[in-house]
Amino acid sequence: MNNKDELSNLNNELYLNIKSIINTARNQVAKVINFSMVNAYWNIGKIIVMEEQNGKNNAKYGDYLIANLSKKLKNDFGKGFSVTNLKNMRRFYITFPNGQTLSDHLSWSHYLLLLKIKEEEKRLFYLQESIESNWSVRELDRQISSLLFERLTLSKNKEEILQITDKGIKINEPSDLVKDPYVLEFLNLKQNAALYEKDLENALITHLQDFLLELGKGFCFVSRQQRITLDGEHFFVDLVFYNRIAKCFVLIDLKVGKLTHQDVGQMQMYTNYYKRTQMLKGENDPIGILLCSEKNDAVVKYTLPENNKQIFASKYKLYLPTEEELRSEIIRERGIIEIEKETKNQHS
Repeated sequence: MNNKDELSNLNNELYLNIKSIINTARNQVAKVINFSMVNAYWNIGKIIVMEEQNGKNNAKYGDYLIANLSKKLKNDFGKGFSVTNLKNMRRFYITFPNGQTLSDHLSWSHYLLLLKIKEEEKRLFYLQESIESNWSVRELDRQISSLLFERLTLSKNKEEILQITDKGIKINEPSDLVKDPYVLEFLNLKQNAALYEKDLENALITHLQDFLLELGKGFCFVSRQQRITLDGEHFFVDLVFYNRIAKCFVLIDLKVGKLTHQDVGQMQMYTNYYKRTQMLKGENDPIGILLCSEKNDAVVKYTLPENNKQIFASKYKLYLPTEEELRSEIIRERGIIEIEKETKNQHS
């Protein structure tokens, strides 16, 4: 390498370092500005509420006050102070009365989405997860729309729900990594006879960022169609991920039809192979997820050993489900579990 090339490399490295410094500074400035505006809107909301409660707490006075303020503020500061926005600021203070708890990780747009959630426990969950997972406004909106909270809590008891509300999603055991169902509406696919597993896989890779968001915390993409060769015979794992929090591989096989016991057995082979050949010291056993359009829980249950904690079957939906639809599925699955328990007790 001649002196000219060395000088060029040095200049390029210098440029990249300076660029990094500038971008970091800009991000910090934007963060400070965003939080300053959030804090300002909270204080405006507080002033409005305090004035309304100053012996004049009635709807007519409140409407007059906000309309009058809006007119004057728009003249001085622009359309950002419409009647609707001032009402949002008032609701912001009422919903989050302790200004010390406001997070500098969240923008005003984040808080506007949170204000739409009426149930306090649900709102606190999304607040906690937005901060911990560093969700963008778009990501928060998508998680709310896909009923993440309902999917995580509809099958849990009150104590478990309170834990999720207070502490967010914690990964303490393999099942904490798994959702049922997974919502894949971002693929823009329709469930029909013409849909093949390869189509589903290609769409997931194309929308990998959205899929990682749906998978949850700590997931990193490793490979697709990962080949396993046993005595000259080749097998292929559709998608391989690694979870940094759980410290384990997560193997995903895609099934567009009904799940069979052969599918479950094959996933068991995959996880056994990874456990015996790919695990490093300090890592946990690999997890297998069979992502299918239809599943028979009884087939999964009786194909796997009773103490299974590594292989899971989950349905996927190619559209945003309603809360009622999710609740109906949970009730149906609970009914099946209760029948199985009753049958087991009768035979014992």
